[in-house]
This record gives sequence, structure tokens and C-alpha cells, in this order.
Amino acid sequence: MRRVLKTPRAHWRERMEAIGFGFHSMDGLYWREDYAYEFTAAQIDVLDDASLEMHQLCQTVLDDVLKRGDMDDFGWSEAVWAGIYASHQAKEPSLYGRFDWAYDGVNPPKLLEYNADTPTSLIESSLAQWHWLQDVHPEHDQFNMLHEKMVARWPVLQTQMPDAPIYFLGVYENEEEAATLDYLNEMAVQAGCQTLWLDMDDVGFHAQTGQFRDLIEREIKSAFKLYPWEWMMREPFGLHAVSAATRWLEPMWKMPWASKAFLAHLWRAAPNHPHLLPTYFSAEAFGRQPHVKKPFCSREGTGISLHNTPYAIDLPQVEVCDGFVYQAFCELPKFGEAWTMVGSWMVGDETAGIGIREDSTPITRDTSHF
Repeated sequence: MRRVLKTPRAHWRERMEAIGFGFHSMDGLYWREDYAYEFTAAQIDVLDDASLEMHQLCQTVLDDVLKRGDMDDFGWSEAVWAGIYASHQAKEPSLYGRFDWAYDGVNPPKLLEYNADTPTSLIESSLAQWHWLQDVHPEHDQFNMLHEKMVARWPVLQTQMPDAPIYFLGVYENEEEAATLDYLNEMAVQAGCQTLWLDMDDVGFHAQTGQFRDLIEREIKSAFKLYPWEWMMREPFGLHAVSAATRWLEPMWKMPWASKAFLAHLWRAAPNHPHLLPTYFSAEAFGRQPHVKKPFCSREGTGISLHNTPYAIDLPQVEVCDGFVYQAFCELPKFGEAWTMVGSWMVGDETAGIGIREDSTPITRDTSHF
């Protein structure tokens, strides 16, 4: 695994915008072509195997949590857990997720968290990287089957979902989210699905029928939402998502996987696992040892704080928090000036590729480069 210097393509901005990746320069610099990462086939196999193994462990641990009723740690109500349990029992299908790893190409990858509900950096990991490879290094390979596997996944999902269309819901005023939703919509259409898009603010609820509806009163029977479950559960009509007939992507049973509380359950179930970091609901186990405090539900580094480390980083705090976990500090590998995190993608139960984020600090944030 090497970080290698590259010459950016002369017209890379136009190339990116042509594939719908218009937010390539948010915060001044996001997408970078002046460096790239080179792996051996054996290193890719390590990431592939680790992702499959962790995906299977997540399934096993969630089964056990639900069987034991070991749910108090997450901070959710009985009504929320009833929805999670019903979704799990119904074996509602899943589309995708992303594991985030600390990996240096030498030591076993260590899981930092699982973005199981609303992972972004999707168009960057699939189309943008692939087009760069074809333009710059067509003689090389890339661990990137994300687009093909997503398109192939949609017909499988459609057979297990209610009548068309599938609504794509999200905050469309956010450029990154809108582009991600448009890309997901495009792949579903390529797979033969009938789709519509709708902003989350325009989703209505009809109390008499218990249905979610669009602006012209059509029932929303199937929906992909780029909107976290924990946010939905805090909305005035959020709990109606549990009882309404709408079939959601991602399904509600993935809500525990997306919570950092699940990291503590993984460690409890498989202590000393080579791909896990010690994680607890209290900092006492670490004493004066370096560790990281993470909110149960946050994204892009929000609310994370480092303790007993040489790094002082001031990040925004989460506005609403169900609780915190404390994870052993695992310093990201540093290549030049960049701390590097590897994200590995799952589509259904299969691995699909990786994407790499860089930051000038040991915490990967919304401003981190791709």
C-alpha cells in the first residue's frame, strides 16, 4: 500500500461534472488527483476478507441482541425496538453499507465504525474512481464493482418490495446528498425500476389511513431514504414509519448496526478479534490509555473527542445524543501529510470495492479529501 504522486488530468473537473459529480471541490478541495493509492492484490484480499467476516459477525451479533432482548444500551424506546424486531423478522432486504477501517497494508485492518444506514461518498467510490483509472491507468485493475453490483441488486430488492414506484427521499437542497440520490435513482432506473424523487420535507402522513403520501396524495409504498433512522424517530411523525405499510431502504433492522453502541456489542461478543478495537460503554477500562469518545449516532466525525493522545482537535458536538461509547485509540496510518482511512463497500451480502479519505488530522471529517 503506497501513496503515490500523480499529475491531475487537465480537464478533470469537466469529466467529473459530466458524470454527476458536481461537488468535487466543496470546501475548496475535496476530490484529489495529485495523489493515488496503490495496493497489491494480497492487500485487497485482506480488505475483502475482513469486510465479509465483519458483515457476517454483525449479522450474528444482531441476531443475539434481539434474541436476548439486550437493547437497553442503545437508548431507544420499546416502540423503536418493536419496529427493528419486526423488520428483522420479515428479513427485509438491504441495499448497501460501508465499513471504515484503519489499515496500513501491513497490520490487520481495524474497524472504526460501520456506516450501515446512509453512507455517502458513493459516486466518488464508483464512477469517479473508475473514470480516473480509465483515463490515467487503463493498464491497471481497481477493486471497484460498486456500480455493477448496485444495478444488479435493484431487481432483487424490487421483488421483495411493494408496488412501484420507488421514491427517493432526502434533503435535495444539499448538493452532495442530491447528487448521491440522483445517482442511486439512475442505477435503479438502469435496473428497470420505476422511480420518483421527493424531498423529505414534502413527505406527508395521512392519519386516517396511516399512510405516508406524496404531494398529490399518492401512497408511498416503497422508499429509499438518504435520511438516518435516528433522525426519523425524532420527527413528529417518525414513529408512524414503524406501523405504516411503507417498505424502507435501508430497512429498520440496520438501525442498530449504524449506532456506535453496536461496536461495544461486537467487542463483547468477540473480544480480541483481530479486526476489532476494544470498545465499552465506559472509559474506566482505559484508565490513562489513549481512547476515543464517540456519540452513538453521528456522522463525519461530529462529536468525536480524543483522550490521552497528543492530538487536540476541536470538532462540533452533536445536538441530540442517545449516549457514547469509548473505543481504543487506533491512529490512522499517515502517508506524507495525510492520515488515511479506507472505506470498504458492501452491496447486499457482497463486497463491492473501496474508497479512501484523507485528513490533516487523525479524525476523518466532512472536509476530508477523497
